[in-house]
Amino acid sequence: MFTRKKEDFICEKCGYSVMGNGYTNHCPKCLWSKHVDIDPGDRLASCGGLMKPSEVLKNGDEYVLVHKCVICGHLKKNKVQKEDDFDMVLKISEDLSIK
Repeated sequence: MFTRKKEDFICEKCGYSVMGNGYTNHCPKCLWSKHVDIDPGDRLASCGGLMKPSEVLKNGDEYVLVHKCVICGHLKKNKVQKEDDFDMVLKISEDLSIK
């Protein structure tokens, strides 16, 4: 079950000040996330590890980031948002090849 939480945060990876919109779950500059949810928005995950953008999937005209927790290995898919640095999306996809 999704719980919308509008929260601003400082990216723990790059230090960018992120203005949340209630759906924001990763830094739009470096694209890293944080393992804080079990279900989107619940903030119930105890891990708290940083989540590396480890893969880019392309689904039609949409791009999806796959984040992998650097502590526990948890995987989470997140749609690329219009606020995201698309050059970073392309860099990740070039490094890993789009699937």
